[in-house]
Amino acid sequence: MTTVRVRGIYATAVTQLLTEHGLEVVQASEPIRARFDGAFEATPADVAVWTTRDRQGLEVSGDPEGVETVVSDLADLAIDTFHWRGDAARGAVFDAEVLEADGGGGAVVDLGDGRRGYLKYDDVDGYVDAGNRYRVQVQEPTPPWDDDRPRVRPTLEVADGLCTLSRGRTGVSADASGEAAEELVGMTDLLSADRPEGWGLRWHRSATDADLEAMTAALERAAERAAALEAALADEPDEPSDPGVLAAPQRTDWLWFGRESRFELDAIRRDVETTMAGHHRIKAADRAASGAVDFVEAVCESPAEGGEFPFAAVGRQFGPSEGDRLEIGHGKPDGRRLSLGYGEVTDWDADGSLTLERTMGGGGTYDALGTPKAEGDVAVTKFREGRWWYPTTYRAADGSSKGTYVNVCTPVELFPDTVRYVDLYVDVIRTPDGSVDVVDADELEAAVEDGLVSEELAAKARSVAEAVERALSK
Repeated sequence: MTTVRVRGIYATAVTQLLTEHGLEVVQASEPIRARFDGAFEATPADVAVWTTRDRQGLEVSGDPEGVETVVSDLADLAIDTFHWRGDAARGAVFDAEVLEADGGGGAVVDLGDGRRGYLKYDDVDGYVDAGNRYRVQVQEPTPPWDDDRPRVRPTLEVADGLCTLSRGRTGVSADASGEAAEELVGMTDLLSADRPEGWGLRWHRSATDADLEAMTAALERAAERAAALEAALADEPDEPSDPGVLAAPQRTDWLWFGRESRFELDAIRRDVETTMAGHHRIKAADRAASGAVDFVEAVCESPAEGGEFPFAAVGRQFGPSEGDRLEIGHGKPDGRRLSLGYGEVTDWDADGSLTLERTMGGGGTYDALGTPKAEGDVAVTKFREGRWWYPTTYRAADGSSKGTYVNVCTPVELFPDTVRYVDLYVDVIRTPDGSVDVVDADELEAAVEDGLVSEELAAKARSVAEAVERALSK
């Protein structure tokens, strides 16, 4: 049975879902242990599931077969759940070459085949300059929609949630304090497993709940992984060569959740714990909101369960609201996230609607509309939480229309700093002369053929585009 360690704002729902599908969740946090009746073993995990730093989705890393199993249970959660396989997995080893080292806290490095990484200067002995080569390992992978690059370090480590073996450490230590740390270090001498030569051992805080059998299993597994990694690198020259991957013992996949996905996770969580409407939607929007959600659910027996998402209350408390500056985060089905710029919220309504105005620069034409851009043009975009489309009307400085472009996308989410969705390619335009047309339908079909968009989601996009076309043609 695949064992899984789960952390982050989606942990309760994901634990419930994976458990229902026959997987074993281990090393559960204290809140998770309190919410579920069954016991959670403090045993090694085949796969680790983390909420991404921006709270938009999940990182799933670990044993390749285990990752495949976990992802197969999560990727079809809802119509706007997207899944991508990462190309720089956690724990992968690369030969890397420094591309840029011109200031800041680190250098951009070439990992080969178009991949880039980020190497902090503090992790390297000596001066870092362009052209330098290092053998590095991915310590923190990044999702495809994130502008950051994977964090890499010139070290070798293997970890399983209970402990980490590292070439960069010596002896035995513990990520705990006081007597707990002393106990973990002392118990190491009682284990039947040995720390491999040349590798330092560090016990994680989660090991404080483990017995000797579990600690032995964790150290044995880590030692096996360390030996496998050494074997994979045994034939490589001591000095780094051309950029490229040398070993990838683990697999990392990424899941991005849209609005429908978050509400489906609410429904799953509701089977376990009191869950207000929009629980995951609110937590994904703002870190400060997490505490507020926990408080509401703790003091209310059933706060708006199954009710409407309280956009007005969330917007007034955390944003966005009138006068705010908001970015349009334009996601693509291949995982990228593009910024369409920032605008000012000029109108806001408690029903989840807002208007965003952006001043445009001159030069070129507006996509598909064919009308020329001019300095002083204004783009007026109207968003509504949960809607599968949004319109942008371009106006000249004198107020005359230069056309309307309606983007068809996954349900819009209005976060405090960013409007978020995934573009579904097909769009609808109305030119200044009033003619209406559906555009880029061929790009949607190509995305379906490439496996980037499911047929179900494509059918929804076509239906939305047809409805918008009829509305604009009246």
